[in-house]
Amino acid sequence: MEKDYLKTRIGIIGGGQLGQMMLLEAKKMGFYATVLDPSPDCPAHSICDEHIVADFDDKEAFKLLADKSDVITYEFEHIDAKALEELEEKGYKVYPTAKSLEIIQDKYTQKQRMYEAGLSVPKFMKIENTEDMEKAALKYGYPYMLKARTGGYDGKGNAVVHNRKDIKSAYALLGGGKIPLMAEKMINFKMETSILACRSLNGDVVTYPVGDNEHKDSILHKTLVPAHIPVKATAKAMDSAKKVMEIFDGIGMFCIEMFVTEDNDILINEVAPRPHNSGHYTIEGCVTGQFENHIRAITGLPLGNTRLIRPTVMVNILGEEDSNGPAVVKGLYDVMKIKGASVHIYGKAESKPKRKMGHVTVTADTLSEAEHLADRAYKLLKITSEEV
Repeated sequence: MEKDYLKTRIGIIGGGQLGQMMLLEAKKMGFYATVLDPSPDCPAHSICDEHIVADFDDKEAFKLLADKSDVITYEFEHIDAKALEELEEKGYKVYPTAKSLEIIQDKYTQKQRMYEAGLSVPKFMKIENTEDMEKAALKYGYPYMLKARTGGYDGKGNAVVHNRKDIKSAYALLGGGKIPLMAEKMINFKMETSILACRSLNGDVVTYPVGDNEHKDSILHKTLVPAHIPVKATAKAMDSAKKVMEIFDGIGMFCIEMFVTEDNDILINEVAPRPHNSGHYTIEGCVTGQFENHIRAITGLPLGNTRLIRPTVMVNILGEEDSNGPAVVKGLYDVMKIKGASVHIYGKAESKPKRKMGHVTVTADTLSEAEHLADRAYKLLKITSEEV
């Protein structure tokens, strides 16, 4: 008898925009889904079947979610991997696995695993005190990057050490020894890029086209696909992405962020064991989007076609600098008139400066046309607050 895949109940830790977009695909396919998130009005609340309102460190809530689910996944990696391991030990299924999450959420152990497997990464070392920071300067020169090994995102948890005078201030900025740190050699890159890869329960791996990522203030601003990088670099990036999935025994979507160096080499920067902001372009740009393939992977269904349909540009819409209150969307009508534009508003109740509030994807016959239209959409669509 054929397995009834749709009887699989999905549990999602995190009800932000990534959880919301996972849910949209799960509900299209008819899955029952429960979300755990501390915010009663999180973006995923209105579309999930059940919402457990609890903190992300609440082990009893994790157990409740597990009892309501046949498989658990998550939208961000800053959660208690040990709590997920305890669920796995009791027979619950968690994808990506708690073991892979535990390694990845520590940037040092993540890089160490990739380095030992022969993948190209920036040079790095542990930092336990300011003396180690001086050793890092001797090894890598100035400037170099100081990073919190856990918890950082969108540039938070990073500090550039420009010279010897910066050592004490950078060390203090990142906890002054209260959290584990690492140093990395500064890379003179010409492009930041990423590849989305997905691995199914039977070991099949698919990769998405390479994206060219542009950042503003360490937050992703725009992703352009296909990226303008040489064929040889593209091949190495694709091969590296597949190896990452094998190294971490990944199940579901992973994002592999990379640097393209001046001599067109590829260095892996970081890995995220989940769908990713830089993969939002896949929803309209590819035959099967990243969120659909994530749901397919964790429920045991075959993976979908990742082919790029047309050149695509995704641009993030952040809360305006002077916004701090109930969210108000402005310019939606004019943006919806743009040919090939698709607007995603996440439904966050509060707009705050630089908070990710939505994105716009534009597909076109050429990448330059898609970028031109995406830039226009970005100028028109504003998310602010009632007070502004």
